Amino acid sequence: MVNDCIRQSIDFGHMVVSTYLSDFSDADLLVRPMEGMNHAAWQLGHLISADHEFMTKIGCPVPELPAGFADQHDLEHSKSDDVSGFLTKDEYFALWEQIREAVFTALKAMPEADFNKPTPESMHGYAPTVGAVFRMVGGHELMHAGQFVAIRRKLDKPILI
Repeated sequence: MVNDCIRQSIDFGHMVVSTYLSDFSDADLLVRPMEGMNHAAWQLGHLISADHEFMTKIGCPVPELPAGFADQHDLEHSKSDDVSGFLTKDEYFALWEQIREAVFTALKAMPEADFNKPTPESMHGYAPTVGAVFRMVGGHELMHAGQFVAIRRKLDKPILI
């Protein structure tokens, strides 16, 4: 079933990222691997905000994000070295879990025929169908995995995967 395959893809992306961040402290989340690259706290917030936006745009219910959360993790704020406003690792993962559960609830309820429905025009460049949006949830995490590896190397953390 399509829903199960997409769920496995999302779970895989989440497993990779969760593993890479498993031994990060709250302070580690704020380390930039090099000038111009984003720290893990910003990336986590970006991934959470993106999942929220993806689901909202295709009409799937998701919990509200905390006030100011999406703004704190938008591209404009990615270069800021002001660390106020970022969350702890546990807070990011708790919020991500809430959003992820909403994604899985929507995925499970989605009739297979609806995966081929078009998305809003603003999404066509990266997810032209509803199915592509769900696939993007797991794929987007994997897109950021390399950045988490760079932070791991800078912090001299062991190879995990």
